[in-house]
Amino acid sequence: MATAPISRRLNLTRDQLATFLTDQQQIRQFELLFSTVDDIVGADFKFQADNAAATANSALAQLAALAQESAINCALAENKANQALALVDKLTKAVEGLQMTPPPREFKRARYGSFYDTTTQTATTINTAKAITFNTTDLSQGVFIGSPTSRIVVDSEGLYNFALSFQIDKTSGGTAEFYIWFRLNGVNVSNSAGFIRIQGNNAEIFSAYNLFLDLKANDYVEIMFSVTDLSVEVLAVPATAPVPAIPSIILTVNNNIEGVL
Repeated sequence: MATAPISRRLNLTRDQLATFLTDQQQIRQFELLFSTVDDIVGADFKFQADNAAATANSALAQLAALAQESAINCALAENKANQALALVDKLTKAVEGLQMTPPPREFKRARYGSFYDTTTQTATTINTAKAITFNTTDLSQGVFIGSPTSRIVVDSEGLYNFALSFQIDKTSGGTAEFYIWFRLNGVNVSNSAGFIRIQGNNAEIFSAYNLFLDLKANDYVEIMFSVTDLSVEVLAVPATAPVPAIPSIILTVNNNIEGVL
């Protein structure tokens, strides 16, 4: 009858050992030797297997964590990408819409006024400022005669051009000076004055000039004059065929805006 192997590693039976070991004591010692070796090898293998299993489990746990983190990052990236694509699509459609139908141009309303006075205006005191008045409105949109009638008022902020023309006369001999300038809200406008020296009786002089003023809503502007002789006046002349009437002063005001913002 066959005997079981004495060693798992060598796979030898006692009968096979007897072919080269004649002493039973040697066979017994040989069996003990290989039994010990098998136990050691088995224990070492089990230790290594346990370590390998633990290492494998740790690696698998790390891989799982990485996979989960990657999945989260991928989801976030995909969400951001979708948001960006949606924005690009929206902008593309907006641009296409503008190309097909341009937005309406926004215009600022023009502000303007044309005013004059049909009376001769004189000073009552020499070298004293006096405001020129207006008694007629020709055209007006957002610019109007205020109270007193020397005030020209605007209803909107803007850069306005004031253009005026006037005619002065001297009713007696000698020489005198006539000064004219602008006031804004009761304060003289710097560097806005001009003067004319007039000489002799019936020495009519026609003059004109203009000025740009940066105004706020409800600001008012006045045109002031002063004379060195009370015989100097701002002259108005009634119509005499074929010539129409000559106002003492004509003022036109506009904000010079006719385009888009």
